[in-house]
Amino acid sequence: MSEHCMHAQFTVNGETVDAQVPVRMHLVDYLRDELGLTGSHLGCEHGVCGACQVMVDGQVVRGCLTLAIQANGKQVQTIEGLTESRELQQLQAAFLEHNAFQCGFCSSGMLLTALEITKHHKKATREEIRELISGNYCRCTGYQAIVNAIESVLVKSTSKSGAKV
Repeated sequence: MSEHCMHAQFTVNGETVDAQVPVRMHLVDYLRDELGLTGSHLGCEHGVCGACQVMVDGQVVRGCLTLAIQANGKQVQTIEGLTESRELQQLQAAFLEHNAFQCGFCSSGMLLTALEITKHHKKATREEIRELISGNYCRCTGYQAIVNAIESVLVKSTSKSGAKV
């Protein structure tokens, strides 16, 4: 028995996708299995760990809880597209500098959360950063290195804007 599909058209990392999409397929599965974009990972598959995160119309979403058909008419950005656009360059450098990449499994979701923090929480304290990343599980770093990396980017962006650090 074949799975029911619906037509969908959406943009992934600047490329138009025009396809028949299985109605029960999650977005992260579609990105990984159909488009070969494997940067987002399947962890808990319950929306708890954050490893599956992608951006849909500029909002970070859990790809394991979002159906691929829900992307119809929308803009999807994955870790691959954000890396290619160099939007993550400063965060990636900070994660390397502070040893916040360890096994790498959580990294794509953590970087998306970090990007959201640097865009929308420019004055976040260390405690606020901890709270803001609490929806992303990391079993390797103990979070300290990740908090240090995000904080370093916030400090750099604050000092560049002329505000007091």
